[in-house]
Amino acid sequence: MAHVKLHIPGPVEVSEKTFKAFCSPMIGHRGQGFKDLYAKLQPQLQQLLVTKQLVYLSTSSAWGIMEGAIRNLVGKKVLNCMCGAFSDKWFDVSKRCGKDAEALQVPWGSPIRAEAVDQKLATGQFDALTLIHNETSTGVMSPLAEIAALKKRYPDVMFIVDSVSSMSAVPLKFDELGIDVLLAGTQKAFALPPGFAVFVCSPAALAKAATAKDRGYYFDLVEFQKNAEQNMTPSTPSIAHTYALSSKLDEFLAEGLDNRYARHRKTNQMTHDWAARHGFTLFPEPGYESLTLTCVNNGAKPGGRTVDVPKLQKLVKDQGFLIDGGYGKIKGTTFRISNMGDETEATMSELFAALDSAVKQL
Repeated sequence: MAHVKLHIPGPVEVSEKTFKAFCSPMIGHRGQGFKDLYAKLQPQLQQLLVTKQLVYLSTSSAWGIMEGAIRNLVGKKVLNCMCGAFSDKWFDVSKRCGKDAEALQVPWGSPIRAEAVDQKLATGQFDALTLIHNETSTGVMSPLAEIAALKKRYPDVMFIVDSVSSMSAVPLKFDELGIDVLLAGTQKAFALPPGFAVFVCSPAALAKAATAKDRGYYFDLVEFQKNAEQNMTPSTPSIAHTYALSSKLDEFLAEGLDNRYARHRKTNQMTHDWAARHGFTLFPEPGYESLTLTCVNNGAKPGGRTVDVPKLQKLVKDQGFLIDGGYGKIKGTTFRISNMGDETEATMSELFAALDSAVKQL
């Protein structure tokens, strides 16, 4: 069967080199070999996230850490910042965890703004908030630095940030931001197979987690810290993912992080330019577009071109590429194109050629 190249928001395309690393021979996860592997990639992860804190590896999707952070860090009430399907879901998860939760809801396509967060936190009701930096359902990137700046005003509020589709594609300086949890899954900008997560916690988050009596075990932040100090994980890790992550981090640093970020900006702009050439508008509010994927408006908002999205997808897939037809309540009225991971100007140009051909047939 012919391979269809992924340009969906995740999982994204995985390179042959990464798959080769993923298929490295197994080693004992409690032996020195794994400790050495973790010890090798730990400073690379710290360099990526610009942090002095230990960075943890979780054999789970990012949602495991997202739920775990709620269980570890919400004692009083959590403010769930909601601007799309996945941030909306975090509100539901908070309630399912038995936590008192309140929604800060903005229209889909709009970002979360620091002013709105400030108004909520000023009530003194909350001891935690959740934020998705890059909402893949809408293609919106909220101003993380502006929101994180509020931490100085509310030091006792735990700032929990999902950077699933932005980590490694845009600069994220954990210590400088001053937030408490920063997490990502590996199937998006890292361009690894799904099933693994990377995250980092502040000392304040670890201290608060230590006081939570019902934080469980698998996602116990304190256990992650204790084990990471020994270059270990609390439970059996995916050794294959760890090998692949090590290979990928070598690639990141060989390319240069600034070059990697610039490449994502360039390929993202190329996607915006393609949409404009064909008369499409973008779904996000101007100035808050994601840098790792493009959510193209297809009738969800006034203005711009409208096409038969399922037909467009099929015509593109027939040429060997998969794009996404929108998500949640804007499925069909938007479509999404990913530029994250290993994509270059050359590989994106191949996709645009296929899209050009497909649009002519609509």
